[in-house]
Amino acid sequence: MEQSPVTKAPHWFTFVLVPNYSMIAFSSALEPLRMANQLSGRWLYTWEVLTYDGQPVAASNGIKLQPDRAARDAEDLERIFVCAGNGIENDISPRLPAWLRTQHRHGATIGGVCTGSYLLAVAGLLDGVRCTVHWEYIAGMRERFPRTLVRDELFIIDQGRYTCAGGSAPLDMMLHIIAQQHGRALAADISEEFSYERIRDDRDRQRVPLKTRVGAHHDKLLSAVALMEANIEEPIALDELARYAGLSRRQLERLFDKHLGCVPTRYYLQLRLHRARQLLTQTNLSVAEIGSACGFVSAPHFSRCYRHVHGIAPREERLRARPMEGTRSAKDRTPDQTPPPEQTGTDTIPAEA
Repeated sequence: MEQSPVTKAPHWFTFVLVPNYSMIAFSSALEPLRMANQLSGRWLYTWEVLTYDGQPVAASNGIKLQPDRAARDAEDLERIFVCAGNGIENDISPRLPAWLRTQHRHGATIGGVCTGSYLLAVAGLLDGVRCTVHWEYIAGMRERFPRTLVRDELFIIDQGRYTCAGGSAPLDMMLHIIAQQHGRALAADISEEFSYERIRDDRDRQRVPLKTRVGAHHDKLLSAVALMEANIEEPIALDELARYAGLSRRQLERLFDKHLGCVPTRYYLQLRLHRARQLLTQTNLSVAEIGSACGFVSAPHFSRCYRHVHGIAPREERLRARPMEGTRSAKDRTPDQTPPPEQTGTDTIPAEA
């Protein structure tokens, strides 16, 4: 991705906090914007923090932030990201969904952070839209909002709606946005500043605990999956796996089909390729070494399987996950001599992290 020209006006983000919002998810969304400004030496982004009535609300850790103003008084907003957390179904102001619908009609881009997408669904802004939410709310959202296409990716951008899971997932989404607007090199430099070893993309999925997906009472299925996870380098034959789990092969296949939607061999292959992807993006092992470590008989066999499932070859995956070579680092680029002024003054951006 080429370095994009910097627009004259900074992009404007509005974060709307609701009671019990996740502080780590909110910070993960905000901090990449600050660091983009710092590393570039320009005001690429500005932001404000709102609550519906302008009063402070407590995060899930009890910390209260003083908002800049009331959302109900705000107009002509560019991007609105609703930040929420556990208990969102009990903490929705009846007027906030209507306000979001109005802002969307007036042209604002709408997003949800952590369980913020739940509130967007309440507002009817996710009907027929692919979206995501923290894994604890996936089943509940699918049940309550059947017209909403809830997935388990870390973040999803679809039809102008931005949604992401909690924790560090907002960081990946914001780095993706920054890369689109100002180049991959800047996003990579921000990742380095935060000691973030890999920028995950919209193909990465949340690690939803298997007990949550299939129910804790399916002990034999959980046992079979645990055996698969413990035997990546030397895969266990399906008949042997079934015997260890105390099932017949046919019983095991039925359990996988019913609760995981695929045959055991397919699930096992996906586990091994997921491990391979981690090694490709996080280590310097050769493709042949990674294939061997993940139970493939040869490098060509590994490459064929990887391309079939992920759509690209292992070497391409490695290149995509790393900054472009030959691109000047954002730290090495000379900022404009007259950067745009800060919202509260005319000084340039301070150099400290």
